[in-house]
Formats: sequence, structure tokens, C-alpha cells
Amino acid sequence: MAFKITDDCVSCGTCVEACPTGAIKEGDDGFEITSDCVSCGACLDACPTGAIKEG
Repeated sequence: MAFKITDDCVSCGTCVEACPTGAIKEGDDGFEITSDCVSCGACLDACPTGAIKEG
């Protein structure tokens, strides 16, 4: 299962802090989930705007 950060992201950084593997980085167009993601769902649960989706 992969996760994607959608355009609903407000760049608050909550997901970065929640990620246990450091798989979320700030890129040129906002935050991105890298290949280091282990699909634990911590970011999904932490996101206050629901901007992280499966798929």
C-alpha cells in the first residue's frame, strides 16, 4: 500500500514529525513521500487536513 500527499496539504509538517522512517521530505512543490516509506500509516493518522491518501 502506497501513500500520496494531495493538493489538500497545507505544508504544516505534522506528517514529517509523525513518520518513523523519515520518508517524508519537503520538495520543490511541497512535501513528498519517498521510497523509504514502509506504509505504516502514521502520516495518514497525523495529517490534520486529510491530505494523505492511500494509492
